[in-house]
Amino acid sequence: MPTRGRRPLGSPDARGAVLGAARELFAELGFERTTMRAVAARADVDAALIYHYFRDKEGLLAAAIELPVDPAALFAGVASDPSRAGEELVRRVVTLWDSYPEIRERMIAVLRTGLSHDHAAQLVRDLLSSNLLAALGEVLAGDRRELRTGLIGSQIGGLMLARYVLRVPGAADATPEELVRAVGPVIQHYLTGPFAPADTSATSG
Repeated sequence: MPTRGRRPLGSPDARGAVLGAARELFAELGFERTTMRAVAARADVDAALIYHYFRDKEGLLAAAIELPVDPAALFAGVASDPSRAGEELVRRVVTLWDSYPEIRERMIAVLRTGLSHDHAAQLVRDLLSSNLLAALGEVLAGDRRELRTGLIGSQIGGLMLARYVLRVPGAADATPEELVRAVGPVIQHYLTGPFAPADTSATSG
């Protein structure tokens, strides 16, 4: 006799329930300790359904960290005023997180999942870096691009953690425009400012 109450294969909300349960468990237990059986139990589905949709735990992780917004669409037009691109970038990100709780919770889950295990962290880093580079390519200076996108990602990610997860006083209480004025110039430097050349003296003979 089938288990009463479980979502059947093809149920329109089954895939979303599995992803929601996976994000919660990846954040709580980490990638290694999260089992497909545990995800199935929390989502109230048969474990076979997860393999049907996602093939394996790696596929489930990849789907769980998909961004809920398209960075290219979010940052469209930022390059129209290159000298204020840093402020506009911060404004759009903070406004998005403040205004759309569902997107905010999804992004928090992505960040927490990235902290759960080295493999998950690598996937999140690659995802954010590639999306930032693609979205900001028009305004990003031509030199040290990997460093620039890495610093932008760490700055924005750190701000989001401080404001919405850790609720750090000051960061959590500031208005969006206060954050724009404080953090925008830092992002602007990472986007277009001069970077000192790498010091090679330590490795020179």
